[in-house]
Parts: sequence; structure tokens; C-alpha cells
Amino acid sequence: MRITKYNQACLLIDTNGIRILVDPGVIGYNDSLLDEWSNIDLILVTHKHMDHFNKEAILEIIKRDKASLYTTKEVIDEYSLKDVIEVKVGDIINFKNIKIEVTKAIHGYLYGMRENNIEITYNVGYIMDDAKTRLYITSDTIGFYNTYKCDILCMPFNGNGLTLGLVDGVSFIKGINPKIVLPIHTEHPNPIMNPNIKNLKETLEKNNLNYKILDLKETFTYNE
Repeated sequence: MRITKYNQACLLIDTNGIRILVDPGVIGYNDSLLDEWSNIDLILVTHKHMDHFNKEAILEIIKRDKASLYTTKEVIDEYSLKDVIEVKVGDIINFKNIKIEVTKAIHGYLYGMRENNIEITYNVGYIMDDAKTRLYITSDTIGFYNTYKCDILCMPFNGNGLTLGLVDGVSFIKGINPKIVLPIHTEHPNPIMNPNIKNLKETLEKNNLNYKILDLKETFTYNE
């Protein structure tokens, strides 16, 4: 399994001959990315925020590659989407030789989000299983009890009331016990919204947690 990181929560997953694009958003986007996001089979979107959903790019990929888009009813309604597949927590997506579990996710709330129509009322994560590796992408979530298990855990550490922070993030990791953690959601244009990378590294190392912080467009290959 190969994971390539793009801005914020966007990941490109290559496994078993399948290419899956997760949460391609507007932050850092330019049209040249469409060349890198080529031959896409599936697009998975967790929630409606624009740093996770770039409508123009997604529709172009669907048209060009005949890709299938899976997302929530809230996203479908927000962007008036047609011919996409609605998912909800507990669903299983079986695509060729890949199994994808739709997981619970709870997006945090800050004052004013409801008034500005950016409150997230329904959010999901995804666990991909290619029969060798399990990859869990949490979405923007605060902590909650779960029994999910994976080899690779992709999660945010922003700690701004919207997502997990350092203390609750470490607790979340320990409950899942992955082989490695890949932090995401680190490129917001407002620096106050991003995690302190130095503190993040120190906290993960202090807790003896294996991690890798990917640069933009860096690819991590997991073989085990």
C-alpha cells in the first residue's frame, strides 16, 4: 500500500491496482494536480468543508476517469451532487479487491459555525482493507469510544476544538494501537489552525508511538 500526502487531509492511496483519492480540497489546489490525480477509481469524501471537498476538481475527475464518488448526504445536499453514492456509518464498500468500512467521526463545533452554515452534522471516516494492510482515515474528529483496528492511522492533531489535540490524540491512538501514525491536516493558511509540529513530535516520541510526518507530495510505502 502506498499513501501520498497532499494539502490538509487529501491522500492518494495506491493498492491492489486501485487508486483512491480521499478528501481533495481547495487549500493549495492548482490544476496541475489533476495530472497527479490520474486514473482515479474511487473518491472518498468525509464531510462538506471546502478543505476536504473541491467540487470543480472532483467533478472533472469523475468525468475524466469515470471515478465513483462516495460521501455523506450532507455533502450531496450541500453541493447539489448527482449520480454519487451516499454512505453512512456502518456501511461497507466492496470495490474489486478492496473493502472499505465507513466509520464514525465527530467534528467539533466552534461558535458561529451554525450561523455560517459550516457546522458539520454528519461526518464519517474510512478504513481501507486490501487483505494485507488496514488504513484508517479518521476525518476531522474529536475523541470517541471505538473498537477500530488498523495498521496505519491517518489523523489530525490540531486541538482547536474541531479535532483531536495532543493529549486526546495520544489516547485515541493507544486505543487503536496502529503500527504507525501519519499526521494530517497541517496546511491551513491560518497558522493558528495548525498543530505545533515540534510539540507533536515530542509528544508522540515521549509516548513511544511510531509516526511519520509526510511532506507535501511525499509517498509512504507500507510493506508488512
